[in-house]
Amino acid sequence: METLFSVQNWFTLFMLILLQAVLGFDNLLYISLESKKVAPEHQAHVRRMGLIIAIILRIVLLFAILQAIELFSEPFFVLNLAGIIEFELNLHALIVLLGGGFILYTAIQEIFHKISISEHDGHQGRPRRSVTRAIFWIVTMNLVFSFDTILSALALTNIFWIMATAIIVTGVAMIFLIDHVALFLDRNRMYEILGLFILMLVGVLLVSDGGHLAGLVLFGNEVLPMAKSTFYFVLFIMVAVDLVQSRYQKKLMRRREKIEKLVHAQAAAPVKE
Repeated sequence: METLFSVQNWFTLFMLILLQAVLGFDNLLYISLESKKVAPEHQAHVRRMGLIIAIILRIVLLFAILQAIELFSEPFFVLNLAGIIEFELNLHALIVLLGGGFILYTAIQEIFHKISISEHDGHQGRPRRSVTRAIFWIVTMNLVFSFDTILSALALTNIFWIMATAIIVTGVAMIFLIDHVALFLDRNRMYEILGLFILMLVGVLLVSDGGHLAGLVLFGNEVLPMAKSTFYFVLFIMVAVDLVQSRYQKKLMRRREKIEKLVHAQAAAPVKE
């Protein structure tokens, strides 16, 4: 018991919570955007239920991975067309590739929807998504996001209670934060586009990771994973540019309003003979 609650284990738990929190940002973003596809009165329910179910399934997934870690890394399909394409597909790579591909598809689809005419005509160009379907996709993509997190956590510890506690703590924190994130995006609609491009970047990251895990070689070129430092640097630049651009636009709007007021004041002033 003393070893179980040692200082090292508590430190590992703290590091895992930080890891889950950092990697959970894109998850919160996806959930916030996905919940907007259902009717407004159901959006908060969809976010909470999706996260609660996802937390439970994360713990089940953690237990399954610990019991069958070798099965996830064992290749089940090998293709070798020299000079064209080569890969050894395993379950881990397949899940990451499918998840990344779906996120890329979703982000690109939403970006095109945002710039379509119907988005700005006061009505939606497509029917609302059902509550059940929205919760299903939130849970599914939450598991995709958590898959790599769990495997990364195995590099720090293989003690089930430490990883399960980290999942529960960060999951509860996400439940409290998700409504605030959704409210912020709703009040600042311009940041939704930034969020979609961040999701697209996450999709590229996952696809490159999945290709690397499968040992994918295309036309003699090995697919390398996007470095996490590169990902966070690009993410920082995207956020910085968007913030600077939004402040610049607000200044231009204020200046334009001042000029318009001055023009109206001059036009309304009586003409001296």
